[in-house]
This record gives sequence, structure tokens and C-alpha cells, in this order.
Amino acid sequence: MASEASNAPAAAEAPPVDEAAQQAAAAESAPAAEQTAAEAAAQLPPIIIKKVMADGHAGGHGGAWKIALADMMTAMMAFFLLMWILGATDADQRKSIADYFKPTSVVTMADKSGGSTGFFGGMSVIDPKALPQQMTQSGLMQLQAPGREEEESTHPDEAMPEGLSEEERKRIAAEQDEKQFEALQKKLEQQIQSDEKTADLMTLVSFVKEKEGLRIEILDDAGFSMFTSGTNAMDPEARALMQKVGESLKGIANEVAVRGHTDSHQFKGSGNNNWSLSANRADATRQLLNSMGVDDSRFARIEGVADSQPVNAADPYDPKNRRISITVLYRDPSQIPTRQE
Repeated sequence: MASEASNAPAAAEAPPVDEAAQQAAAAESAPAAEQTAAEAAAQLPPIIIKKVMADGHAGGHGGAWKIALADMMTAMMAFFLLMWILGATDADQRKSIADYFKPTSVVTMADKSGGSTGFFGGMSVIDPKALPQQMTQSGLMQLQAPGREEEESTHPDEAMPEGLSEEERKRIAAEQDEKQFEALQKKLEQQIQSDEKTADLMTLVSFVKEKEGLRIEILDDAGFSMFTSGTNAMDPEARALMQKVGESLKGIANEVAVRGHTDSHQFKGSGNNNWSLSANRADATRQLLNSMGVDDSRFARIEGVADSQPVNAADPYDPKNRRISITVLYRDPSQIPTRQE
């Protein structure tokens, strides 16, 4: 028992010795563990954090849409301007514009256009004589101003090629005349309606295509008479209207026939009659057209038919039976020059 008691304290003191040893060993091993952890951390790749900022379209796409919208509006304005020009011009003016911008046209400018000879020398580029000149098949130079009313004929050369039969010449001549008649009617209607002095008289002007050509008739009515009753003195309004006809006829080379008509009212005791009256009125119309630039050589016939060809046969006294007929005749194919190929 004594031996067991003596051994008990020794057994009880052994743990402190072991704990101290363990603490010492732990203290010795701690730096080594920290060094090992530091070495392991040094071998790992660095952690990179990337922060992405959202793009906010740079303030309304940067304004690029405004440029696109401006381009579209400019194109639309040019398109509608072109539509307006096409609607406000006649066939001859549209052809002039097309010829002016045709890339294959041979265009030359006058030598002195734009003051090429020095300061204040030469002509202005807007001078009609300095406008582009286009060669036609006949070799003649023709001045063409787009959008301007022509004072003289500038129709393209209508000479026919050689070797055509008589039927072919007639067909070609008729087609050319038909186009000229359509252009003449449109031009005359536009001139009459654009002038306030004659616009109200447009309802008294009629266009009739017949075998001889295009007949232009100016009729009387209850409130308008071309001539003073029983005379060949033309009314001022009728004179202004007839001047429009003369201006339109200057641009073509076709011959013209003038015919006077009256109603069935007869003269009483004056010794005059409707036959002479209608002929005198037709000749008065010829004189006015001649003063407007229609050459005497272009008048094929001047005739008076009195009341033999009324517009309203049911009422021979109808004022519309009093009228002047101006017929633009088809050309004779034999008188059209031949073009050498």
C-alpha cells in the first residue's frame, strides 16, 4: 500500500511535464506552419476583379438619327419639287428640261459667257444667248431655255430619212402632226387660262380633230360677241383671245385655214349679206394672226360660209352659230424635206 501511495504523486505530476512539452513543441512548430502557409499563398494566381460599366447609347445614339432624318426630308422635298415641276410644265418644256440634263447631249457654251474676256466683259451666264446650245440632226444650233416660253420654233428636226415609201411618209408625217396638235392644244389652253383677261372665255374655245387637221373654234354666246353686230370690227376681249392663238401658231410650220360663220339673221336694206360678212370677218382674223407673226405663206384658205354650217341646226339664230374656225392642217408629206443618213 505504501508503494502504491508513493507512486501516485509521481503519476499525478507526469501530465504537467507532458503538457509543457507539447506547448513547447507547438510554439516551435507555429512559425514553420505560418511559413508553409505563406509559401502556399504565394504560389496561388492573383485574383482580378473586373467592373463592367453599362453603355447608355451616348445621349440618344450620338445624334446620328438627326442626320438620317435630314437626308430623308431633303430627298422628299426634292421629289415633291420634281412632281410639281412636271405638273406645271407642258410637253415642250419637259422635253427641253430633259434635253438640258441629258448626259449624251453635245453641250457648248458661248465663248464670252460669264465675262470670260475680263472684268465686266462678255455676257452673263443667264443671258439667253449664253445658254447651252444643242445640235440637231440638221446641223443648226438651237437655243433652248428650260421653263421659258419660246418666241420662235425650236422643235427638233423632223426631216424624214431616205428610201421611205409614200405610205410610210404619210404615216410618219401624221404621227408628227398629231403630237404637235396635242402640244398646241395644251399650250393654248394654258395661255388662255393663265391670263385673267381671257380665262373667262375658255368655255367658248373648242378643239376638234377632223380629217383636215385640228380645228380651233371661238364661239359667241348670249353675253359675248367676237365682232360688233353687222361688222368685222373685233371686240377687245376677242382680240386678246385671238392673240393667244397667234402666239401658239408661231411655233409650228403647218398651214392654216380660217373660216367665218354667221347666224341666220339677215341684213335689212343695207345691200350686205352674211356671205360677205363671214368672209370679211375671216380676213380680219387673218390680218390679226399675221400681225402676231403667222406668215402670209402659211394661210391655205380664207373663206366665209355664212350660216350654211351651224353648230346648232335646231336653232339657226343661236349665237353659237356665229364663230371663227381656225384649222391647223396636216402637212403634205411631199413637202417635208428628206434627211440624208
